[in-house]
Amino acid sequence: MPATIHVSLNGSERDIPRGIRLQDALRLFEDTNASPGGQAAPILACMSGGRVLELSGQLDGDTALIPLTYQHEEGRRLYERSLRFLFLASMKRLFPGMRVRMQHSVGHGLYIKPQNGALSHEDVRALEKDMRALVSENLPFEKEEWTRQQAIAFFEAEGWQDKAELLRYRPKETIPMYRMAGLCEYFYGAMLPSTGMLTAFQLKPHHPGVVLSAPSPEHPDQPAPYVPRKKFLRVFDESQRWCSILGARNVSDVNRMIKDGKIREFIRVSEALHDRSIAAIADDIVKRQARIVMIFGPSSSGKTTFANRLAVHLRVLGQRPHLISLDDFYRNRADLPLEADGTPDLEHVDALDIPCLTRCLEGLLSGETVEMPLYDFKRSCRSEETHRMQLGQGEPLLVEGIHGMNDRIVSELPEQLMYGVYVSALGCINLDDHNRIRTTDVRLLRRMVRDMRKRNTSPTETIDMWPKVRAGEEKWIFPYQERADVMFNTSLHYELPILKNMAYELLLQIPPSAPQYLTARRLLKVLHYFLPATGPVMEEIPPLSILREFVGDSAFYDIH
Repeated sequence: MPATIHVSLNGSERDIPRGIRLQDALRLFEDTNASPGGQAAPILACMSGGRVLELSGQLDGDTALIPLTYQHEEGRRLYERSLRFLFLASMKRLFPGMRVRMQHSVGHGLYIKPQNGALSHEDVRALEKDMRALVSENLPFEKEEWTRQQAIAFFEAEGWQDKAELLRYRPKETIPMYRMAGLCEYFYGAMLPSTGMLTAFQLKPHHPGVVLSAPSPEHPDQPAPYVPRKKFLRVFDESQRWCSILGARNVSDVNRMIKDGKIREFIRVSEALHDRSIAAIADDIVKRQARIVMIFGPSSSGKTTFANRLAVHLRVLGQRPHLISLDDFYRNRADLPLEADGTPDLEHVDALDIPCLTRCLEGLLSGETVEMPLYDFKRSCRSEETHRMQLGQGEPLLVEGIHGMNDRIVSELPEQLMYGVYVSALGCINLDDHNRIRTTDVRLLRRMVRDMRKRNTSPTETIDMWPKVRAGEEKWIFPYQERADVMFNTSLHYELPILKNMAYELLLQIPPSAPQYLTARRLLKVLHYFLPATGPVMEEIPPLSILREFVGDSAFYDIH
């Protein structure tokens, strides 16, 4: 076997010693244009052969390295994993008897809640001080290979039954465990080599827990400022209450229901919680005598189904709602704003004909009969056909689209007649108490399944367009979410076993050489741990369910 291997990085190539650590290999490129110092941010890991190679990992064969920095999605996930490890290590050192649960994102931070007590301001300050002390020691995250049974026995001894139960569903017999400052853990992904790279973070007391803030992609050298999101946090609290009602906090709880034949009842209760919440929103709309209801939120949240279900509940209350989609106000393709690469930017608010929208809404509020536009998506232009609409007493207008509460749209409308509903898949179950399932991954799976079914779009195509969708959400949707009068969480605790049935095999077909492999592998890692829900279970999903928008047989679109 040759003593050297051939490695390329950012267009430069070198022959370097076989078995060298990635971190050391990168230093050999420092006198070339591929210098790590020339990156917008430090290299946190590299892509090699379709997989993430840790800086502490060894190079054993010829490879082309692709640097991952904090600007990359995978780089940010890697940083957050390592930051969570740092937090848990300090928790074990200072509060060894306290259990915590990683619950959900808050901007560029993560809300962490104790399970048996509360963290005071003084506790949080002590934790941050201890975390910074561990950073200054630059302790290594030592990687060890354990058997699955060893890991299960260890976690049971530690009292982490949630993690022990989950690992029983792991398809591989070995597990990469990490050790640092007396703590052993498993985080379902690559890690940084040592604590010394975790210089940018901050702890914000948020009773009874804490928000662990990481940097934003734009400023990777400093923690992102904390932005209060009271309504956002309130709906996550409701999600946790739903978890308690359903008896499902983690993946192992859902798997237990599937094994015990209780998944169908689980689906019924999950859907009943959705229905009860939508009914309460309808009650509030009628109470406030709202004339225009803006329904907005990110891609694949189930906005269209929510709008239709809300209309049903408003009918129960004696209302006669009308539904319109902001998509019908798209400009002709030739008039759309462009991305930096010259492609049409469909996420931009100026992709909508806002003057036309404003005229239509003002006319409807004035009692006029308005010719409403229709958009021809096959030709990417405004249709010659229109449809007439007039609003009478007790006839609210439900407006569905991603830009519902944008200033450019709502600033000309009377605030006292409007009602905003932010709709998104906001909270789901965790893998275990220390590892959440990101809602953006759930939405990507939803969109993947829907695009395959309705548009014959491959998973690779959906994965390719997802970064642009996410960038548009960060710019045009998330900054306005707190303006909503209410938020509705479209997550269903049973949906991932269903989505697994439809997406798993297709994701497996994406080869390591494909640019989409890393994302596919990340989604597969989540789906690995779910037992599949068998065919008859599909029959239990109601035709009005949010999930039907993605998996098919929706009463609103597919059943005639």
